Amino acid sequence: MTDYERIEQLIRYLDQHRHEQPILSTLAQQIQLSPHHLHRLFSRWAGITPKSFLQSLTVAHAKQLLEQGKSVLDASLDVGLSGPSRLHDLCVTLEAASPGEIKLQGANWTINAGFADSPFGACLIATGPRGICHLSFVETRNQQAASAAIRSDWKLANIHWDDGFAKEWADQIFATDPVSSREPLKAFVQGTEFQVRVWRALLQIPQGAVVSYGQVAETVGSRKASRAVGSAVGQNRLGYLIPCHRVIRETGVLGDYRWGSERKKSMLAWETAAKSASANEVASL
Repeated sequence: MTDYERIEQLIRYLDQHRHEQPILSTLAQQIQLSPHHLHRLFSRWAGITPKSFLQSLTVAHAKQLLEQGKSVLDASLDVGLSGPSRLHDLCVTLEAASPGEIKLQGANWTINAGFADSPFGACLIATGPRGICHLSFVETRNQQAASAAIRSDWKLANIHWDDGFAKEWADQIFATDPVSSREPLKAFVQGTEFQVRVWRALLQIPQGAVVSYGQVAETVGSRKASRAVGSAVGQNRLGYLIPCHRVIRETGVLGDYRWGSERKKSMLAWETAAKSASANEVASL
């Protein structure tokens, strides 16, 4: 069992038993580790205690983030920035395929693809001549299934497999060093004009913040298009890179996620912990 699988199992247990406020020894029993080992593992992964992590899974916390997220998102868009103080976040340049490129379906392209570990489990990463064109989370490292996922967008592309290459990309995508020290990541997608507008809006949501589907709809100029926004969010091919996990329901309920609700919860709590750690570092200066 990998560290992420242990964390995922623990998140599921915490979510189901949050009203009981389970103690550390009880949590350790769930993943068959000693309390000391669990504390070390969890702190290394999330940067906070299991109790603090549990608080970040509550509806009350999500609602608070929603209130913060709207003002932060508006401010980011007003000044044309991808988000304020994103010390542990990504800087992504998103380009959309032209109608001609979509029609060619990746003909004469070589897409480099491979599997890599991430803080949220195994992932599949693929890059083409214009940038990262696929990022998903997988349960098994099956090349046949992965090829089908990539070719759902780029049917005629040649796929070259290289896990070492994918690891190099994963190290950049999931890095926690300040974004200013790295080159912007280039992403390349195909989608309708509306979908691309939604995905670009998602890139404006800072780490540690969440917004509702309605807020995204308002941002893209279609105030009553929450359902269409939800559909566009669900069609995102670049998991984590385009942060669709930061969109939740108006009620504060985190909702479903294409790659599993536990993974969505772990991403949000992990980012909240990173944001809190950054704030504490600044406060201590």
